[in-house]
Amino acid sequence: MTFEVWGAGPTVLLVHGAITNGPAAWSKQRPLAERWQMIVVNRPGFVPNQPEDRCDFESDAAGIAGLLDQPTHLVGHSYGGLIALLAASQRPADVRSLTVVEPAVMSLLRGEPAVEEAIATHLTLVASHADDPEAFLAAFTASLGGDATTVPSPLPDQLRQHVELLIHERYPWEAEIPAETLAAAPFPKLIVSGGHSPMQEALCDALAGRLGPSAERVVIEGAGHIVQRTGPPFNDRLEQLFRSAGR
Repeated sequence: MTFEVWGAGPTVLLVHGAITNGPAAWSKQRPLAERWQMIVVNRPGFVPNQPEDRCDFESDAAGIAGLLDQPTHLVGHSYGGLIALLAASQRPADVRSLTVVEPAVMSLLRGEPAVEEAIATHLTLVASHADDPEAFLAAFTASLGGDATTVPSPLPDQLRQHVELLIHERYPWEAEIPAETLAAAPFPKLIVSGGHSPMQEALCDALAGRLGPSAERVVIEGAGHIVQRTGPPFNDRLEQLFRSAGR
């Protein structure tokens, strides 16, 4: 696990999801470095790190927890949101606030038709295209309602490395969400969704309900699943949380 440091000030640790590394995932958050020290993680297997055969939320969470060596605002997106939840539960005394953006918490709603359908679709894509990252990415993009024709052919080396990691990641629905531990932790929590997917809205609602009154639930539309790409609307809400945690 490597990281870049942007700016100076109170510490913010950013954990990316799949497909892109840290600097790409959080590019719209660079302006926050004028007031905060942004630690932008590249999880194992993501450029500039060497390729890995598999990524695992459990080992990545241990790595993130190891970076919580001072009071830190922790922010995670998608698979990185799941990792942030797990890491925060391991080091709650070192977390000033926790923000998760459409975290991969499908295990909270197993049995719900939309969740089971999404899991079945992903498993089918992996089984059908495990040896063809380009075909997998096109099918994966289409399954999320995106335009498969935007997938470059051939895939650039960096993108191929990241897609291969997605194909072989440990499935997030295998995770046990430490909701009770997090609900008992005193730091404020923010759960953010993009208003584009009923399933994602339901997952974020379920997580907020499990985390109790210390959790706020907001919707920021305009960038689909990658809510942080809205830039100022997301950044303003983050800073509001950071400052309230400081008080």
